Amino acid sequence: MNTISKNKIILAVTGASGSIYASEALKMLISSSKVEEVALIYSHNGQKVWAYEKQEDIFHEKIRAFSNDDLFAPPSSGSSLYNAMLVIPCSMGTLAKIAHGIADTLITRAADVMLKERRPLWLAVREAPYNLVHIKNMEAVTLAGGGIFPLTPFFYHHPKDIHELVQPLISRLLNLVGIIEPTVPWKE
Repeated sequence: MNTISKNKIILAVTGASGSIYASEALKMLISSSKVEEVALIYSHNGQKVWAYEKQEDIFHEKIRAFSNDDLFAPPSSGSSLYNAMLVIPCSMGTLAKIAHGIADTLITRAADVMLKERRPLWLAVREAPYNLVHIKNMEAVTLAGGGIFPLTPFFYHHPKDIHELVQPLISRLLNLVGIIEPTVPWKE
């Protein structure tokens, strides 16, 4: 029986372009009453892309930042009871490591933990076009129990700016782990 009343979510930011997606996810997670804690982990290149793409650092009492080199941090263990993990954006290198069980960083170890514990793991890939290696790695993660969420914006809600393009997509992803309702509901 699950007695956890609030969610503990791991948010990993890797080196693919698209840190705006991670920034939006972080803002939505900390503003949700359903989230108690966000374990935030940047890869080395994720930090560089975050700065290059000029995302503001976000500080909040719900955020616990961990070094990607710290394999003794709580997200590396299933007993820490994180409910879900999101990798936004997920580089193809990180996807490959997760797909093949290479748990040599906190991000890849935490993803491995999510898979072995059968907890939600969503990789928000941001690459185009895909080659066969990418597709096979996505298949391997899917077969292992994870999910692939391409960061492909949609336009049927007529977005007026980049925020209106990014925010509904991220709300859809967070809905998959039960955090919020999509901000752009399906219209019949």
